[in-house]
Amino acid sequence: MADFDFDLFVIGGGSGGVRAARMSASYGAKVGLAEEYRYGGTCVIRGCVPKKLMVYASSFSEAFEDAAGFGWSVGTATHDWSKLIANKDSEIGRLEGIYMSILDNNDVTHFRSRTVVVDPHTVKLADGQTFRTKHILVATGGTPFVPEFPGSEHAITSNDIFHLTDMPKRAVIVGGGYIASEFAGILCGLGSEVTQVYRRDLILRGFDDEVRQHVSDEMAAKGITFRYKADIAKIEKTDDGLKITYEDGSNQVADQVLYATGRIPNTTGLGLEDAGVALGKKGEVIVDAWSQTNVPSIYAVGDVTDRLALTPVAIREGAAFAETVFNATPTKADHALVPTAVFTQPEIGTTGLTEEQARAEGEIEVYSAAFRPMLATLSGRQEKMLMKMIVAKDSQKVLGVHIIGHGAGEMIQLAGIPVKMGATKADFDQTVAVHPTAAEELVTMKTPVR
Repeated sequence: MADFDFDLFVIGGGSGGVRAARMSASYGAKVGLAEEYRYGGTCVIRGCVPKKLMVYASSFSEAFEDAAGFGWSVGTATHDWSKLIANKDSEIGRLEGIYMSILDNNDVTHFRSRTVVVDPHTVKLADGQTFRTKHILVATGGTPFVPEFPGSEHAITSNDIFHLTDMPKRAVIVGGGYIASEFAGILCGLGSEVTQVYRRDLILRGFDDEVRQHVSDEMAAKGITFRYKADIAKIEKTDDGLKITYEDGSNQVADQVLYATGRIPNTTGLGLEDAGVALGKKGEVIVDAWSQTNVPSIYAVGDVTDRLALTPVAIREGAAFAETVFNATPTKADHALVPTAVFTQPEIGTTGLTEEQARAEGEIEVYSAAFRPMLATLSGRQEKMLMKMIVAKDSQKVLGVHIIGHGAGEMIQLAGIPVKMGATKADFDQTVAVHPTAAEELVTMKTPVR
């Protein structure tokens, strides 16, 4: 230890970095950590957590409408954007405090500073302090980006939308992934006129095609306008707002243009290449199954590696790193059959293979049911849920489960367990249904639809 100030220095105070730091310290390592922005990372500060709070906020507009069918007279509902943002900020501050306490309680020395890698065993803080460390863990996450085009400086990203002083009455959202689609639902539910622009022909590429179509249809029914096979050529600031010119020459005026066309690994200017660390085409840190780079003393976890950009995955990777390096228990993070939720409105829960992926691997049976949930019977809402199960024809093993509707994220967490265990369709069928629930469809679908 004489040669080193730390056994481990973590760059990045998000979920993966903090988990690795805490566990490594608990195994006796002397740990330092630096975070240039706020503890908690993208998920806590300007990602999953504030987004989910805003999803809740936006969903009340439909709840007020639905209440009438159950005998409630709610009256005229109004929304205070500034109050939502202030209350959201308060909760995020509370959560950041918890992350700081985790570090303090585990004797992790932490610095609020940008930090770069000087060489395989040296890091340098923005104030010039340098530390020698036996191991370096890069956990700097990802960052949104806006492509360059005339007027691109007028666009905002998902980082910015959480801090707007006013809710945009007219919003254009560019992108077809989960972030773009989630914010389309949030702003629409809060009363914005929303247009979602996507250069392909259907949102949520990579998800099951039936799920994609179902969700986009329901989003359109809520009032979201889709412009497919389209892209923005330029944005001009005018007295009436932002004038958008599309590549086909058509125009539109909006109050805000949100770009959510993807995130890139946050490695620019970290000094990794100078230290000999191999990076990929997107700038991602290339690692092996143990999260180790080509430089033996340097590891990386989370979105910066561009493996599976999910917070719980980053946490598992951070934990596996600590077990491997500081607890003499070689552990690989398991990236197979990870359940996940997309908080579109209606929301998606999914685990395992899509129908398209499964068909490419062999013969399958598809069980699918679309139906109005019980909540909609008295409210009069026409929105439908979708329950879908993909089953291998020969072994009857359940290869994938896809759910759309209220509580889909909660349901898929539990459905993910039997799928991970290798359950068969018969295992699902032998489980008694909970009635009346939407989830009972998962154990009562008897006949394949195709």
